[in-house]
Amino acid sequence: MKQYLFTIILTASITFALSWVVWRLSLRFKLYPGIRERDVHQNPTPRLGGVAMFIGIACAILISSANPFFERMWSPPDTLWAILAAGLLIAIVGVVDDLIDLDWMIKLAAQFLAAGIISVGGGLQILSLPVGDMILVSSWVSISITMFAIVVVMNAVNFVDGLDGLVAGVCLIANGVFFVYAYILTRDSGATSYFNLATFIAAVLIGACLGFLPLNWSPAKLFMGDSGALVLGLLMATSTIALTTQGDVNAFDPERFGRSQLLGAFIPIVLPLVIVMLPLLDFGLAVFRRMRAGKSPFSPDRKHLHHRMLDLGHQHRDAVLIFYAWSAVISLTVLLMYIAGRQEWPGGYLAAVGFGVVGIAACLTVTLLPPGRKARAARRADRAALDAALDAVPPAPADRPDSAAASGAESSDMEPR
Repeated sequence: MKQYLFTIILTASITFALSWVVWRLSLRFKLYPGIRERDVHQNPTPRLGGVAMFIGIACAILISSANPFFERMWSPPDTLWAILAAGLLIAIVGVVDDLIDLDWMIKLAAQFLAAGIISVGGGLQILSLPVGDMILVSSWVSISITMFAIVVVMNAVNFVDGLDGLVAGVCLIANGVFFVYAYILTRDSGATSYFNLATFIAAVLIGACLGFLPLNWSPAKLFMGDSGALVLGLLMATSTIALTTQGDVNAFDPERFGRSQLLGAFIPIVLPLVIVMLPLLDFGLAVFRRMRAGKSPFSPDRKHLHHRMLDLGHQHRDAVLIFYAWSAVISLTVLLMYIAGRQEWPGGYLAAVGFGVVGIAACLTVTLLPPGRKARAARRADRAALDAALDAVPPAPADRPDSAAASGAESSDMEPR
């Protein structure tokens, strides 16, 4: 655990220092685009934070090669070099897109190429599913499913990037929960070492999000842009695939642990989907909405879940914190269900289910009833009544000498409104 904590602190420190440098350089050389119609922020803000995040992640991975604790990860090194190459490709494409807005087909092609580098070059593929010992008999099927999964998660994370601190915080929570799960799973499998690639990647992502969040918190000084969000999605999908390919399938043998504990066999599929449930939901709704309107699934709009939160009346920071709460409640519920089954808690899954029910109820309450909603509704009603009263005032007679002045005064009074 100490090695993982060192990795988190190292990645966070490098990312924070580089984020400050990128922010200062972006301001000095005006490396930021103008305000778009769908943007929430009011002032031009640099979007190259992903550069700092990727370099911080790359430095942590390269430094690990000198650490004997991570020696297994570099034997052979093909997988990590493939991860670094894919991340570099996505970071470069993301930076170009943040500066000049690339065509969506170019970005999508680059994403599939990066996914191919990891699945083919790095050898990380979804080979089997823990559902009745289901094996993917065809290598091309395995590669295709792996690439598709990586691209979907990448875009899901990128789509939710619309509020200050939203993606960094959600990914911090998601990777924190995934880190705990991967560590416990490795320990429970009886491995001689608690190290695996999935846990290491999760630790690196935790550090990158921690280091970037101070400059991204509202009001944000720096955005991660596509270069940051896509890299986060790429590595989150990679860590999940690494866990499913390196896990001990015998650890889920019903004769060994009992059928009541088979939930652990489904966690490699369920938990990764759960921790990115909100981004995946936003992604699915956006694709459906745009294709129904006859548009490209990647055409931008202002109807994402975070935009709807603002339309409900939530303040910027409140909306972000509510997203954090949803992510934490849902992912922790599934994690607690796994722990309850493995540790044979009294009542089994009931404690975890109770936590989930209470948490979801609380999240629904704060989501649907934003603070100050009644006060804002009252102000809108007063404003509507005032407008109706002003519209009911008859115009001044045309033959009165002061009609022009009266009309001018009325116009002047109405202008601020």
